[in-house]
Amino acid sequence: MTTSCPPPSISDREEQARILCLRLLTARSRTRAQLFGQLAKRGYADHVSERVLDRLAAVGLLDDNDFAEQWVRSRRANVGKSKRALAADLRAKGIDSEVITTVLAGIDPAVERERAEQLVRTRLRREVLSEDDARVSRRLMAMLARRGYSQTTICEVVVAELAAERERRRV
Repeated sequence: MTTSCPPPSISDREEQARILCLRLLTARSRTRAQLFGQLAKRGYADHVSERVLDRLAAVGLLDDNDFAEQWVRSRRANVGKSKRALAADLRAKGIDSEVITTVLAGIDPAVERERAEQLVRTRLRREVLSEDDARVSRRLMAMLARRGYSQTTICEVVVAELAAERERRRV
């Protein structure tokens, strides 16, 4: 006759949840909402999840402000995303609106425009220009739109950079 194991106590469940969170955080940085979602997906009760996440935040292993700052820095440098696209990404990751506003407040519109110009210049170096640049314009505009730049910025940057590239190639 076999005996079944008793159900794990609440402290055991908390320990299991803590270990899961630590394993997830070892792979990469995550937000509180992401960890909460992972715990819920695996059947942990909300009160257990809250306690574990509060404890991780108290010891400094879970910080949405730090996550948001790192995310913005990385995505601006490597992908060239605009302020609007970064805000949408952070919202999707469960970051609080106040944190998003604070983190994105430091982005200067002039620097954002320079980044858009740099992206277009880099892409234009690989393009073959002809008399009708509608195809090239459309591609450049789509690239900037996917990165979340405003329509005004897109049009101004693409027109200016196309003209500059044509002039550069003539000389």
